[in-house]
Order: sequence, then C-alpha cells, then structure tokens
Amino acid sequence: MASKRLRWFATFAVLIAVFALSMWAGRTNLSAPGVEAAAPAGPSGYHLIKTIKLGGEGFWDYLAFDSPTRRLFISRGTKVVVLDVDSEKVVGEIPDTTGVHGIALAPDLGKGFTSNGGAGTVTMFDLKTLQVLGTAPTGMNPDAIAYDPATQRVFTMNGRSGDATAIDAKSGKVVGTIALDGKPEFEVADGQGHIYANLENKSELVQIDSKNLTVTARWPLAPGVSPSGLAIDAKNRRLFSGCHNKMMVVLDADTGKVIATPPIGLGVDADRFDPETNFAFASTGSGVLSVIHEDSPDKFSFVEDVPTQQGARTMALDPKTHEVFLVTAQFAPPPAATPDNPHPRGGLVPDSFVVLVFGR
Repeated sequence: MASKRLRWFATFAVLIAVFALSMWAGRTNLSAPGVEAAAPAGPSGYHLIKTIKLGGEGFWDYLAFDSPTRRLFISRGTKVVVLDVDSEKVVGEIPDTTGVHGIALAPDLGKGFTSNGGAGTVTMFDLKTLQVLGTAPTGMNPDAIAYDPATQRVFTMNGRSGDATAIDAKSGKVVGTIALDGKPEFEVADGQGHIYANLENKSELVQIDSKNLTVTARWPLAPGVSPSGLAIDAKNRRLFSGCHNKMMVVLDADTGKVIATPPIGLGVDADRFDPETNFAFASTGSGVLSVIHEDSPDKFSFVEDVPTQQGARTMALDPKTHEVFLVTAQFAPPPAATPDNPHPRGGLVPDSFVVLVFGR
C-alpha cells in the first residue's frame, strides 16, 4: 500500500495548498460543512441533499452500502463504523480490523468481510447482527476486497505481496492464492465467474477465473495511467477504470478493448456504475464527483463534475434510490517546514468527519 499512500499524500498536499489559498482569500469557513446543500443541480441532477456529521478520529478508505437495510459501512483505521443513513445513527461497529481498507457484502449468505491491511487478515461478520464470526489469513496488506456470487468466494487484492487471496465465504477457509505480477488496486466481480482488478504500478487490468484461480487475461489501460477505482456494467460487459491522469478508461470486459476515455477529476479513488440511470461515477480527492453517461455500449459522454468537498475520494452507491455516499473531513493547514520535516502535512480538523449524501 506504500505507493497508494504516496499517491494520496501527493494529492493531499495539493488539497492543502488549495485550502491554504482559499483561507488567504477569505473564502473558507472551518465551521462550514464544505458544500452548500442549496447549490443548484447541474445536468446530471445530482446535488448535495444531506450532510451527516459523525466526527471521530482517523482516516478512512473504502465504503460499502447494504441497500435492503440502508446501512453504510465505513472503514476507519482500526474498525468499521456502520451507519443507518436514514436515522443518521451509528448502529454498530466491526472491531479489531487493523488498517482496514475495504468491506465486501455477501447478502445471499448473510455475511460481510473486511480486508485488514495492517493485520494481513480478513474479518468475517454476520450482516444482520454485526457479530464477528472469524478471521482468515491473506497476503501482505490486503486492500480491495470483493465477493463473487458465482463461486461464493471472497477475493482480497494484496498490495504488498502482489497477489490475491481467495476465501470460501461459507467456511471462511482460504482456498488459494493467485500471483498477479503487479500491485493490485480495486476489483469487481461480474457474477459470471470472473474477477477484474487494476494493477496500479503497471497501468494494466487483469481478468481472473474465480473458479480455477488463474489469470486469464492481462490488458493495458493506455492511455490511462495509475488506475485506482473500478466499476462494471455487467449487462453490457463494460469496465470503468478510474486513472490518476484524470481519465476514466472504459473497456470491453471480454476483449479488453479500450472503448472510451472520458475526463474525470484529480485524485480518483473509487468508481461506481448505476445500471438503471447508466451513470458512471468517479469520486475524487480534489472535491468533485465526475459523472459520465453511457449513451450506448460504445458511446460515453462526460456530463459534469459535481462539487463535493476536498478529500471525498471514496464512494458507495445505492442502486435503488440512486443516492451516492461520500465521506471526508476538513484539513488543517500544514505546520511550518523544518530541516527535519521539509514537507509537513496538516492533519484533520478534530471531529469534522462527515458523510455527504448526493441525490437527484
């Protein structure tokens, strides 16, 4: 995860510079949530409809949303916070998830799973009661995690060891390891026996046979560079890879052919696709939610960059209500540079962590 941290620190530094400039210009109010809820909607119709203040300490990573229960799962360093987005109340936590990155949900089994990057484990929990059911070992620094309903297996993408761990979701037992020859980032399952994963350091995407645990294809993402977020249109067999050179690379999920490269904002970390509206989203640390429309399986149009808040780089989507959930906090200006720390970075403003709900 070292390169991901370096990439995030670089983006963080840019955000702090923007923050400091806005402070100097007298445009920033630390007591404000960062976005005005009354801002008019743009062409996509998306605008901020709710800000939920959670506070608490620590950075964050991936989000997952359970639509039937309206619960949002939020990774927070050593635990996963579970929020009822309607009551705006925290309804539970998944504890002891050191260095947690991602959360995968297996609704058909009534289970959830977390990838614990600091511990090199997966935690399995009951989706209803949130009770921990067990743990399983993974490779080094498991980052992204996804559930494959076709095989009822959970796959972690292990950034430091450059491989993937497959776990039987029923038993919690490890069933195999897949060498990836690169540093994996986000992943998705197509429901037909394939897992797809971005290789950040090689700007490639790999296709994995989820039953036989083999890499079956390896596709370049050029002109995309340094991919992070990944989403899929399973019906039309299209993959959406958010890249750090400010483009979303759209690929054919069967051939790997690059179909389109619409623009997105700076500092992408998550992508999502809504099969009902045909919107593809990229959430970025620079404070915009990029919206792309699938006009047809072979044509994709940039719609707009919806203003969000600096640092709102991870995302979840409710396919029923079409709401998009983002999390972020406010950043303090960095301290003065010293010989021992020539490039200091600011921390988070205490208790400023929020959930931003965007809708149409």
